[in-house]
Amino acid sequence: MKKAFFRITGILALAFLAAGSVVRAQEPLLVNIPFAFTAGKMTLPAGEYRVQSTAEASSALLIQRIDGSAATYVMPHAVQANRPQTQSKLVFRRNGERYFLSQVWIEGHSRGKELSPSAKEKEQTLLARNEAPDQVTILARLIPSNH
Repeated sequence: MKKAFFRITGILALAFLAAGSVVRAQEPLLVNIPFAFTAGKMTLPAGEYRVQSTAEASSALLIQRIDGSAATYVMPHAVQANRPQTQSKLVFRRNGERYFLSQVWIEGHSRGKELSPSAKEKEQTLLARNEAPDQVTILARLIPSNH
């Protein structure tokens, strides 16, 4: 009887941890981006942004400036890291003076979201004479979902 109780308690504890992890992955990020950048087909100005999934089962992301003056939706694909991330962050590729959103990572998760290079980015890469783009990382923070 005690073994069954401990087994059930352990299974419930794991279920709660897994559910908490899924909920945390749905929490929006708040990030201050100090430069104009392209996300998908849209170029957005520097500023403070909220980045969030549009629905639980969707991979779409809404990237919206906090003051509401700019927003776009992007359709990234999943990307896997070797280990869970220690901090939430957005990763950009920089070609010359132009920045392109590349990846979004949530603290505690080894799966992130990656955007394919846009037509604008491919064009910029050709103009840069195929020099490898730099990578720029901006740290973000999770916003509790009750905000």
